[in-house]
Amino acid sequence: MVPILLSCVSLAAATLLAQDPAPAVPAPTPAVPAAKPAIAHSFFVAGPDFTGILDEEGKVTVDTHQPGARDGWVLPNGNLLIVWSKLLVESTREGKVVLQYALSADNQELGTVQRLPSGNTLVTELGKQPRLHELDAAGKVVVTVPLQPETDNGHMQTRMARKLANGNYLVPHLLAFQVKEYTPKGEVVAVLRTDLPELGGKKVDNWPFTAIRLDSGNTLCGLTHGNKVAELDAKGKVVWMLSNDDLPGAPIVDACGVQRLANGNTVVASYAQGKPDGIKLFEVTPEKKMVWSYAGPRRVHHFQVLTTNGVAEPGPARK
Repeated sequence: MVPILLSCVSLAAATLLAQDPAPAVPAPTPAVPAAKPAIAHSFFVAGPDFTGILDEEGKVTVDTHQPGARDGWVLPNGNLLIVWSKLLVESTREGKVVLQYALSADNQELGTVQRLPSGNTLVTELGKQPRLHELDAAGKVVVTVPLQPETDNGHMQTRMARKLANGNYLVPHLLAFQVKEYTPKGEVVAVLRTDLPELGGKKVDNWPFTAIRLDSGNTLCGLTHGNKVAELDAKGKVVWMLSNDDLPGAPIVDACGVQRLANGNTVVASYAQGKPDGIKLFEVTPEKKMVWSYAGPRRVHHFQVLTTNGVAEPGPARK
């Protein structure tokens, strides 16, 4: 009887297997590629440890091997126009020098640089004789504008001076908490203050580092130790302000360079951000939403956004 019972059991098991087959092993889910950021920028950096260009993935594409630049641009012809504390140089990507200007012996350091529509180049000299120079294509001084800072400390007299469309010059004076507009004769015709009560008053070091005259007539200012960016109207009223209170993680650590993009967004350099993974540069909308950031190892003093998602930033750079 035992063999018959075993055969019945085997037959029953076979019948059950036929009726209820083992579930199929699911195929592995294919890996989903990481989504690319909605916004990607390439940009020029003038910084304490690097001067050059980073692509939209944050990789170095141009390295001048001369850190410590104060200001600079990638010109429409592709040349690099850069100023260090003692020397201004325009060079091709291959390193050929096409313009050079050295600090005068009677001053302490060079500051900012700007290529003008006339073809001249604007540069600041700081020290015993604070002044703006316009240089011609050969590097010869053809215009000099005396400045009126409130200090003999050359390093703190001014930062990012820019020539305006009306022929005047916009000059931020840090320790005075003032952005002054000068005529070509050196006369001050307008003053914007950055020690306003709505910006924290004199209790906060809202030193104006960058001052950019926008098409609206407003002026966009990067305020260094105050860790703010403020947009002021022609009467000096604050019409827009960005601070760490508006952003998660308090990313602004010494707001030096700023740039207003063609889309209305604002890009801000966090110069004193020393953490390797800290945000060094970021973009916000007018509603103060952060939509892009760079947290790589290159510290940023001043900068120029060059492209967005592979397309050149349109119009003149507002920096």
